[in-house]
Amino acid sequence: MNRSPMTYHTQCGMALLVSLVFLLLLTLIGLSSMQSATLQEKMAGSVALHNQSFQSAEAALRVGESGVQLDSYALPVCSGIVQCAPPSESSTITAAGFNATSGVTWIASGKGFYGVQNIGVSKKAVNVPINTQATLYRVTAVGIAGHSRSVVESIYAKY
Repeated sequence: MNRSPMTYHTQCGMALLVSLVFLLLLTLIGLSSMQSATLQEKMAGSVALHNQSFQSAEAALRVGESGVQLDSYALPVCSGIVQCAPPSESSTITAAGFNATSGVTWIASGKGFYGVQNIGVSKKAVNVPINTQATLYRVTAVGIAGHSRSVVESIYAKY
């Protein structure tokens, strides 16, 4: 069998074209996989930072609650609507200290902060014996990890 030179050259060009198309497809698949892996890594990092900030806030909350439980703990009752409301600076706080607007003193604890407010006396607190008054304390804690911030709060009844 004799092959003509024209057929041989046409087939060589086709093989090159098919190879280039396959190479292009493999490159696109590789780029897509890399973008997907990068996105998944960013999401995993974000979830880890959120968990760390939440755990820091929970730890700070427990420290604040244990301070309120002490018999010697005393704090004046908040005065006015602004000072008795949950502290708005919890979304921006970055350091310990006193906030004059809310009247809350923020205390550093681990990687977080906590503040306590005495929100008054109640006779209808849960699990309080009849004719006993309970002093209610709001403990607000903030945990920060990277760009993630978690705020948790509890009401502690002390009688």
